[in-house]
Amino acid sequence: MRTIRTSVITENIKDMCIEANHFLSEDMKERLVRAADNETSPLGKKILCQLKENLQIAGEDMIPICQDTGMAVVFMEIGQDVHLEGDFLEDAVNEGVRRGYTEGYLRKSVVKDPLLRENTKDNTPAVIYTEIVPGDKITITVAPKGFGSENMSRIFMLKPADGIEGVKEAVVSAVRDAGPNACPPMVVGVGIGGTFEKCALMAKRALTRPVDSPSSIPYVRELEKELLEMINKTGIGPAGLGGDSTAFAVNIETYPTHIAGLPVAVNICCHVNRHIIRVI
Repeated sequence: MRTIRTSVITENIKDMCIEANHFLSEDMKERLVRAADNETSPLGKKILCQLKENLQIAGEDMIPICQDTGMAVVFMEIGQDVHLEGDFLEDAVNEGVRRGYTEGYLRKSVVKDPLLRENTKDNTPAVIYTEIVPGDKITITVAPKGFGSENMSRIFMLKPADGIEGVKEAVVSAVRDAGPNACPPMVVGVGIGGTFEKCALMAKRALTRPVDSPSSIPYVRELEKELLEMINKTGIGPAGLGGDSTAFAVNIETYPTHIAGLPVAVNICCHVNRHIIRVI
């Protein structure tokens, strides 16, 4: 049994909120550079070069990559041999988010009630998911999610007979409907299987997988590749103004499901696909 103080979790999440909003992961930066080099549309190429410049300025001047610094989504894989000591875990996580967004001067975008709309003024509460896993470590993933792209999310409760072609149609239609609203080029997270809520969670989690790490399942890996080609052939392009680069990647996660169902969720993230992972 290993004891971890929740104050350590708070401090790490504070730093992760700040870092994720100022620096893109290396896999995302590489995809952006590659897209800018290969884009055939002059306007699309210009936009991609502007995005590269924006990324450089954000890192050098320590200003957010995007003005929408998102709602903090926190995934925690907690080893079953870990004993937590200190504050209640949820309070510790939210305190880390509060400090990160206030000390990092990040935009506060969370409201207390979805209808009354009063701002909490510190970007809490976060959306927190915990999972018990083997071992004595805690893996934390912080993914600030902007709502320009989040609002383009879709869930399709397909029939089993719709099959893989139905899945393709659902994913591509979600991207077409999103158009410029998701600030392309985008990363498309897809969850297939499980239940109504499980497929949505998989789609969200898929966005945190490196874009240069395809699925380990052969048919899923081929589906990711085919969907990416189909999406880029829509011609939506950077900022929705036309071009080859509508998406950087399609990441798919799957899970067993009921004999009567084929749930499919699509969670889109813009070119600022922010996420950072730390192991305590």
